[in-house]
Amino acid sequence: MAATGEEAAAMDSISTAPIPPTALSLKTDTDSRLENANVEGVTENQSSVSKKSSSNNDGSVETAEEAVEPAEPDIDELCTDMFDKMAVFLQGELTATCEDYKLLENMNKLTSLKYMEMKDISINISRNLQDLNQKYASLQPYLDQINQIEEQVTALEQAAYKMDTYSKKLEAKFKKLEKR
Repeated sequence: MAATGEEAAAMDSISTAPIPPTALSLKTDTDSRLENANVEGVTENQSSVSKKSSSNNDGSVETAEEAVEPAEPDIDELCTDMFDKMAVFLQGELTATCEDYKLLENMNKLTSLKYMEMKDISINISRNLQDLNQKYASLQPYLDQINQIEEQVTALEQAAYKMDTYSKKLEAKFKKLEKR
């Protein structure tokens, strides 16, 4: 819902009116130390802030001062507790990291053992392959002789077929001559 009339003018004056420098609460380190040392002074400042806000009802821009919380009296105890908890957290993180590294170390050892086993297996396979190659090389002359014998048998078989066909022709001619 949009503001109209006096409400709109009041909102415009709030958004465009500059804040006077005296209304700002600029504090130095000395002021902060004094406030931390004097807790009662802080409560007086808080009551004066509320008085300024309540007495300024003439429609002009309201200014607010920063409310300062009283310092914690047991800040040392809280810091010690925080550091103890941080130490426990960091110890847990470091323990987890150490466990991760131990796991990686164990995995590397197991992988190394597996590779050693694979190396032994491949060495055995290589030896067996060399033995087979040597046996094949020693059998090669016999295999060559078998191939030669096979070729000779094939040639003999062809010669036997030719002889058979020739003998059949010869027999047919002889029978023809006999009949005459």
